[in-house]
Amino acid sequence: VSELREWRPVVYRKCTDTLWLLLFFLYWAGLVFITGYAVMAGAAERLVLGYDSFGNICGRKNTPVEGAPLSGRDMTNKKYVFFLNSCSLEMQNLKISSLSLCVSSCPQEQLNSLEDLQSFARNNGSCLCIYNLNISSYTLNPKAAELCPTLPVPPSKSFPLFNRCVPQNPECYSKYASVLISMVNEMDVFHRILSGILAGRDTVIGLSVLALAFSLILVLAFRFIRTVLVHTLIALVVFGMFFVSGVLWWLYYDYRNDPSTELETEKENVKFLLGYAIFSTIVTVVLLSVILVLRKRLQFTVQLFRIVGKIIGRIPFLLFQPLWTLLILVVFWVFWVAILLSLGTAGTAQTTSGGQVEYRALSGIYYMAWYLFVGLIWTSEFILSCQQMTIAGAVVTCYFNRNKNNLPPHPVLSSISVLFCYHLGTAVKGSFLITILRIPRILLLYLYNILNQKESACAKCLFKCCFCCFWCQESCLRYFNQHAYTTTAINGTNFCTSAKDAVFVLAKNSAKLASISCFGDFILFLGKVFVVCFTVFGGLMAFNYHRELQTWVVPLLLVGFFAYLISHSFLSLFEMTADAIFLCFAIDMETNDGSAERPYFVDQELLTFVSQSNKLTDGQKHRRPFQDNEDGTELQPM
Repeated sequence: VSELREWRPVVYRKCTDTLWLLLFFLYWAGLVFITGYAVMAGAAERLVLGYDSFGNICGRKNTPVEGAPLSGRDMTNKKYVFFLNSCSLEMQNLKISSLSLCVSSCPQEQLNSLEDLQSFARNNGSCLCIYNLNISSYTLNPKAAELCPTLPVPPSKSFPLFNRCVPQNPECYSKYASVLISMVNEMDVFHRILSGILAGRDTVIGLSVLALAFSLILVLAFRFIRTVLVHTLIALVVFGMFFVSGVLWWLYYDYRNDPSTELETEKENVKFLLGYAIFSTIVTVVLLSVILVLRKRLQFTVQLFRIVGKIIGRIPFLLFQPLWTLLILVVFWVFWVAILLSLGTAGTAQTTSGGQVEYRALSGIYYMAWYLFVGLIWTSEFILSCQQMTIAGAVVTCYFNRNKNNLPPHPVLSSISVLFCYHLGTAVKGSFLITILRIPRILLLYLYNILNQKESACAKCLFKCCFCCFWCQESCLRYFNQHAYTTTAINGTNFCTSAKDAVFVLAKNSAKLASISCFGDFILFLGKVFVVCFTVFGGLMAFNYHRELQTWVVPLLLVGFFAYLISHSFLSLFEMTADAIFLCFAIDMETNDGSAERPYFVDQELLTFVSQSNKLTDGQKHRRPFQDNEDGTELQPM
């Protein structure tokens, strides 16, 4: 990269990386095709509401299936799935062998004879025998024993998540649970993710709202940050980490010593609790060590946030930027989950002997799911990239303006218009590079789960090293992407050119820029830990009351994942603003010398802060903190 780069915020721009934008549109054309296919061929209601052995979905009207005379019934008032042989269930090819019916209510008491079945049907309006057998024929039909449930029928109640009648007899309950657990364990990763999304969905949504509230409180707190607030945040994070670690260890001890812990899911809960407790304890110790090392630099952190808060005060609409980004992400995630559920239930109805109906999975569903998953990562990263470019454009407009108190009107809207008119392709390319690094990590995780059953210590160590390597590469790429977007906002160049220019400036001033921003990034990281910590604690308390038939790993990981994403979406506003300010500052120092011909754009407060944080002498205070560049060019205002 030439050192004579004429850095200037350009007014007249041209479109950048248009081929990448076209590629993104083509990929989304494929997503639209899969969406239409999933809507036409899928039936997510079957997974949520349940269905009987004759192809009828419980709780709704149904259309007839050719060759199945008992299909096409109106099951609006029959919302629960009842298995005729609930105490002796068997599983064959991921399908429960027992006949199932849609019933209006589950039997609350044990039924010992056909007369009891007949009385229950007349009193409750819930027929537990095959649909074409009249209630009056329960005791008269010689084949009633084959068409009705196996006697005695144990008492049962509806399972709140999937509307199934779960037997309450301990022996039947254990058998019922074992079959369901075996079916889940034999499913592939794709269907396990579907089960995890459906299990505890209300709790996950409620805890995500809680994480949103915590994030909003922290954003407002950082906007008006003071030294006492920093110490309070650190104290709350330390208290929260200790508290969550203690609760995890207490739950692990409680589960391990609970004599009723017999089901495989409950034993898996114990293992996961142990893993969470160990991980939380390690993180607590590491964070305490880092806090003790950096405690003397907290005053610089407070000054940094004051400078960032001053910029945000000049552009107050930046505070709404994470909110609309999060709303767009939530809408996209809901859309993605709906398509995934529909795709996972896509299948053709085929009749078998006895007029029963089975749904056979269509070919190509597995590859469509991976295509959809890549689209989830790429689109999510693209939305975050648009947020970064919008914030960078607004900060550049504010920084490269001579009159700080008289900014151009609507800098955020102006930045959004520039993004959508000229630089969407740059955001697409940057997000694609992140996706390329993310996909190998997912594939390695998939292979790791397969090899984990073979207990190969060498393979585990190798995979963990690969995870760490890809994570480091992704973190570095995110850092350089963010500065590349700022450079694009200044010069209007494409992604590769902007990345080269940004790397050149960062390479000359990396040590000083890093020493300034690392402390602020650490405090923001503590804020994210605070949100995740207390949200996960709420998840522990919520899931602790649903011990039966439910593993904690997927719902609790979803809670932690969504809490981190929400907190990152909001708190990254300060991180991106600070990084954009200091890159603009470095460019300002490179292109200007403070003379009357080329005066600085930086205000005195920021210049003083950088000089103090880098421990400059009094003689250097009014000189350029960075290298001289006599061939520099003054940046022109926007």
